[in-house]
Amino acid sequence: MDPAAFKLPRDFYLRPTLKVARELLGKYLVFQNDSQRLSARLVEVEAYIGEDDPACHAAPGKTARNEVMYGPGGFAYIYFIYGMYNCLNVVTEREGYPAAVLIRGAEPVEGIERMLGNYGETQNRLLTNGPGKICRAFNLTRHHNGLDLTGRLLYLEDRGDKVENIESSSRIGIRKGRDKLWRFFLADSPYVSRKNKI
Repeated sequence: MDPAAFKLPRDFYLRPTLKVARELLGKYLVFQNDSQRLSARLVEVEAYIGEDDPACHAAPGKTARNEVMYGPGGFAYIYFIYGMYNCLNVVTEREGYPAAVLIRGAEPVEGIERMLGNYGETQNRLLTNGPGKICRAFNLTRHHNGLDLTGRLLYLEDRGDKVENIESSSRIGIRKGRDKLWRFFLADSPYVSRKNKI
């Protein structure tokens, strides 16, 4: 690990969601569980912003499922979808305003053997090129919903990476709000879940 690396502070997450989303690219998701450290470099994210965003989980208002989104930025919002996938989101903005960034794609860096064991996959690229795959590789479940991302177990880290070739597109897997180009990804990364989405 780079000695100059630092954990992202609360203030990073309390800013406008689209700014946070773009700046998450090139940062590292870190899960320090027991004596094992897992990390992956983020290459693809999607923003969901407020009750006026029809694709956002907060569109129907506050519920037991999306309650974490209504808290302050810097917490993990993990939900279960399609009866088989967990998805990790980073809550953003001020308390009371529901917004989050879905982590869609990442490049495995540390603890790859552990990820392989969690996932049962033999090709590293396939471990984390999708939101459900990331949670499976890191063994993140609803049990981790609400974790403080400035804490010790799950957090995001800046290792000083320079990020280039950021592209945007419509979001994936939604029926409403498809006009919003709120998906951001590194065009040259092989770990992006899908590159040709317009």
